[in-house]
Amino acid sequence: MERPQEITVRVLKHDGSEYRRWNAKLSYREGDLFVFAGEFDIDVSHELLGEIKRSTKTIEYYWLDRWYNVFRFLNDDGSTRLWYCNVNTPPQFEGDTLTYVDLEIDVLVQPDFSFQVLDEHEFETNAKLYGYSDEQKANVQAAVEELMALIEQRQFPFMLENSSVSFCG
Repeated sequence: MERPQEITVRVLKHDGSEYRRWNAKLSYREGDLFVFAGEFDIDVSHELLGEIKRSTKTIEYYWLDRWYNVFRFLNDDGSTRLWYCNVNTPPQFEGDTLTYVDLEIDVLVQPDFSFQVLDEHEFETNAKLYGYSDEQKANVQAAVEELMALIEQRQFPFMLENSSVSFCG
């Protein structure tokens, strides 16, 4: 079996400065969908997510034509701990690097599919600060609405454990 391609994910702020960077393995690709297997290489303490221990595994879903991505955080037994959705510009994938601009709004989804939209105030502040266009604002709103519909309808990648496909293997 061919080894998965290791890629670098780069997250930028609207001004082009790098915000975060990590490595993941390309597990699956179909059309504009890329699925990566990731693993935290440090311990992270997050205000909403709690303690994320080193070696926590994620499945990361990116679409080149969508204004969001989805991270599925896994428990040690492979079950879903939660989903974390980032609203962002459609990513660019060049060579071994995937890059996108974080637009602040996030959606946190629990295993029971309850969810909350986060950081709307931060988005409004940055929209003014960086002069987001009306088109960008409309795309962000549409992305949030699409994510909520996918969650409510249990559509890919928000599916019950026994009906989902694991790409981490």
